[in-house]
Amino acid sequence: MKQLVPLIAVLSFSAVPVLANEAEDEGFSLMEEGAKLFMKGIMQEMEPAMDDLRSFADTMEPAMREFVREMGPALAEVLKKIDDLTLYHPPEMLPNGDIIMRRKQPDTPEATPENNEIEL
Repeated sequence: MKQLVPLIAVLSFSAVPVLANEAEDEGFSLMEEGAKLFMKGIMQEMEPAMDDLRSFADTMEPAMREFVREMGPALAEVLKKIDDLTLYHPPEMLPNGDIIMRRKQPDTPEATPENNEIEL
């Protein structure tokens, strides 16, 4: 039995190129066919989720437009006051609900904009 296993393995591996050549003659290799079937299955599985996401986006669009219309000018004002976001620590929320952004100390190396630039 132990001698039969290697023989079967050799015969099966020698048949793969023959099958692949036959499939290539038909237009697609076995790997391409498998990949196409796999992608088709994924698309069918994801279709309901994508439909739900599309309907959610359609319902949220008016609210997002209103938010941008009302808050856009205020956000632009804040961004005018903040020269470079890399000069600030991440925002913190205080116990009373206020959100603050602490500026990094200028003498620390991480606070200088030159150290945050990418050199090519």
